[in-house]
Amino acid sequence: MEILAIIPARGGSKRIPRKNIKNFAGQTLLSYSASAALGSKMLSRTILTTDDKEIRKIGLELGIEAPFLRPGNLAQDDTPSLPVIFHAVQTLEDLEGYSPDIVVILQTTSPLRTSQHIDDALKTFLNSDADSLVSVTEVPHNMNPYSVMQLQEDGAIRPFLEYDENDNLRQKKPVFYARNGAAIYICTYQCLMQKNSLYGDKIVPFFMSKETSFDLDDEIDWKIAQYFI
Repeated sequence: MEILAIIPARGGSKRIPRKNIKNFAGQTLLSYSASAALGSKMLSRTILTTDDKEIRKIGLELGIEAPFLRPGNLAQDDTPSLPVIFHAVQTLEDLEGYSPDIVVILQTTSPLRTSQHIDDALKTFLNSDADSLVSVTEVPHNMNPYSVMQLQEDGAIRPFLEYDENDNLRQKKPVFYARNGAAIYICTYQCLMQKNSLYGDKIVPFFMSKETSFDLDDEIDWKIAQYFI
């Protein structure tokens, strides 16, 4: 079975400029995902998709493949992940005639995701009948939908979900989960290339702890995650 890992790393990040090759606790941010992928016992190969020549050079030095440069129109602030991953798989088919059975997406913004996480997630996925897997973490109680407030047009706020004020206890709120970046996406080739989806019809979760689920979106995230590293 061919299991392809794809690491997306564009050059133009706004909130943390050049974050993919910025020093993060002594290494480039990219190196954490590269090391996790290369340490996996289950991945067949790992490629980098980037529009940036410097990032491509660093990726090659880290030991991951970078067989093409991503076109600029797929490296914009508002470019979704789906066309980026679709392009990567299609380009490998065009260049090499290579088609994986399983596609794994490893975002650089999840530096605390390890090789073991990747392999455990793949085992979870392969033991299921799902089209896809996404890593998740438990939503903290103050972000629970029963705690969220919604701003109204008149400037007031009201609960997003109605609840009984006499029974509004943290311990009684249902548990919700959110994508932790996500640190790991997995889908079948058919789900991606034929259904044109990263999710398909059935998604299974891979649960990760709060302390391994940092998603580096801004400088505050960066500083906190560096502390844990």
